[in-house]
Amino acid sequence: MKQGTTFVGLDAHKSQIFVAVLYPGRKDAVEWQLANEAAAVRRMVRKIKREAGGGEVRFCYEAGPCGYALQRQIEACGEGVTCVVVAPSLIPRKPGERIKTDRRDARKLAEYLRAGVLTEVCPPTEAEEALRDLVRARDDVREDVMRARHRLGKLLLRRGFVTHQTSWTQAHRRWLRNLKFEHASDQAVLDDYLLALEQLEERLRGMDERLKQVAQQEPYAQPVGRLRCFRGIDTLTALSLVAELHSFMRFNSPRELMAYLGLVPSEFTSIKQRRGSITKAGNRHVRRLLVEAAWHYRHRPGLGALRKRREGQPAAVIAIADRAQSRLYRRYRHLSEKGLMPGKVVVAIARELTGFIWAAMQPLAA
Repeated sequence: MKQGTTFVGLDAHKSQIFVAVLYPGRKDAVEWQLANEAAAVRRMVRKIKREAGGGEVRFCYEAGPCGYALQRQIEACGEGVTCVVVAPSLIPRKPGERIKTDRRDARKLAEYLRAGVLTEVCPPTEAEEALRDLVRARDDVREDVMRARHRLGKLLLRRGFVTHQTSWTQAHRRWLRNLKFEHASDQAVLDDYLLALEQLEERLRGMDERLKQVAQQEPYAQPVGRLRCFRGIDTLTALSLVAELHSFMRFNSPRELMAYLGLVPSEFTSIKQRRGSITKAGNRHVRRLLVEAAWHYRHRPGLGALRKRREGQPAAVIAIADRAQSRLYRRYRHLSEKGLMPGKVVVAIARELTGFIWAAMQPLAA
């Protein structure tokens, strides 16, 4: 067979993979399915390489719950084989197409890969993926703590127990432990909710300590130290940003990073310009962290705890963080005085904060 590039589309599921192969010189795709097992994947790659006659073989599949294990299995099969993971939301769609099957999806991926219209995602290394999973596991526990607190609070509200103390202080917790219900069933529910909450909070403290230890190690110590120069970003938030984004260098401009995080306005322009809410595309974990950090810029610029966090950091990074404080505080005041809702104002601040962070993480800021 004449050597050329062979394009392979994979529609991967938990138990099966649907394969569509476009060999050079052939018009129709060759299609079959196989088990999603490492041995079966290796046999598939060997078969396609043999049929391709020594030419390059390019695989692709959509990012999803199968992660990057399939990509690593394919690329471990030797030279001449590459595999890309593509963004599902950016795959071209025909408006009139109403039939969707796994075989069609695999064939479309192969055709679009050959046409060069697919958008590749940046795969993490195994170490980066492990850290990202740890960060997300910590976030899951944080959400579980909030749910446990809400369950407990709603129980007390239904039974008429109301306190004007600040919630979840030491005094509030002592008050909770001293509560006595008339019915044994209510008391059992209260005790169970308190026990569940204490267990979750202990898990959260343990994960926080583990992440703080990781943040002090290389290669995370330097980027975490830079990010901690910014108001509203401490160790856990900084490490989470690094774990989710892998590298700030893969974004050529701050606008590209803003778009990746879904912080840019959507647009429906035809003759007349119409802009809507933010796109909310991309990484929602980073977007939430930046919006939370943006709330801190409603306060006047100052150092406080930042003074200690900035010790030993590059002067250029500190200067960028100081400019961010001044600029974003003025921006918050200006937008608030125009009558915008606080939520919209904070999202706008988060978008601009993204630009300052991108600048601080560039090599020239060293």
